[in-house]
Amino acid sequence: MKKLMYVLSFVVLASIILAACAPAATPTAEPTEAPVVATEPPTATEPPAPAWTAPEGALVAYPADAAPTLDGKADDAAWTNAQELVIPVAGGFNNFGTDAKLKAVYSGDTVYFVLTYADPTESWFRSPWQKQEDGTWKKVVDPNDKGGDNNTVYEDKFAMIWSINNSIKNFETAGCFVACHAGENSDKKPYGNKYTASESEFGDIWHWKSVRMLGQIDDQYLDSTRYDPEKAVEAGRKSDKKDSGGYADNYASMPDPADSTKTVPDKTKPGFTSPSIDLTTGAPGYILDSEKVALDQAALDAMPVGSYIPGIVKSAIVGDRGDISAAWDWENGVWTIEFSRKLTTGSETDVQFSDLTGTYYFGLAIFENAQVRHAFENGSTPFVFMPKP
Repeated sequence: MKKLMYVLSFVVLASIILAACAPAATPTAEPTEAPVVATEPPTATEPPAPAWTAPEGALVAYPADAAPTLDGKADDAAWTNAQELVIPVAGGFNNFGTDAKLKAVYSGDTVYFVLTYADPTESWFRSPWQKQEDGTWKKVVDPNDKGGDNNTVYEDKFAMIWSINNSIKNFETAGCFVACHAGENSDKKPYGNKYTASESEFGDIWHWKSVRMLGQIDDQYLDSTRYDPEKAVEAGRKSDKKDSGGYADNYASMPDPADSTKTVPDKTKPGFTSPSIDLTTGAPGYILDSEKVALDQAALDAMPVGSYIPGIVKSAIVGDRGDISAAWDWENGVWTIEFSRKLTTGSETDVQFSDLTGTYYFGLAIFENAQVRHAFENGSTPFVFMPKP
């Protein structure tokens, strides 16, 4: 028994020693988490800007890398990408009507336009002088003209009226009709009077005259002045200020009966001719001031009976009235008129294209050999600028 206890003690002791000498158990690895990386919150995506679109029926001025040359040909690259707008006009003398075709571009500080329209005749025979059988001189006139209503021996013209600062009430929808007062003074003026409704309403008139203008469009304006036979025969239609130049009737001069130191027009005969004039036809219908030659009685007497001398002497306008440059050409029954103006002029009687995101409105009229009985568009046309890319 004693021996058995000894053996058991030895076994227990050996087990303890072996356990102490055994290698330590490898601890189980704890799972690791991925390191947290700081990130920016997602950026909200801006929706794409809507494509630019022009108002319906608008004339759009397209940006051009190079300005077109004003020569009446309209064949410059600048016009290639400009979309054409067609404006029908009707109601003129002899019910003349045509499609006015307009394009516009802008480059630098200037906006450019080209207008083309069908016109069967180039009207330049504007009331010239003609020598009579008895040696006197008379103006060729429309026999039915009772004053300011020449429809047979006149010139071709067009006019645009712009609402300055959109000040003319209802112009956007009615156009020039809001300023036309047909029937007023009908015994004196076939188309009545033109004026705005209030003193705060102004229009800018661009008036092209094929015979009387020299490389320009006549810059005029419209206000609220009513007709007065002494003080305001033209009612609200007026001309911008000028320093010099322009056109004048070709009259001789004579001493003023009231003051011999002064002269007054002698409306019985022409005062000037030019080497460029064709006396058999009167072409080109005007005399350049730079080429005019004074006529004395001996020179008039020496001219053959039936000779024609133009009734207009002209030069370029200097000043506010002359700030619209132009060139034109009539060929194969079509007028092509190119014209340009600074976007802003600083003149209170001009429309200012100072906001290229704005909308401007104009009305268009075309005169076929008519002094006042013009064809016209219904309503007005919006005008906008396409943004530069």
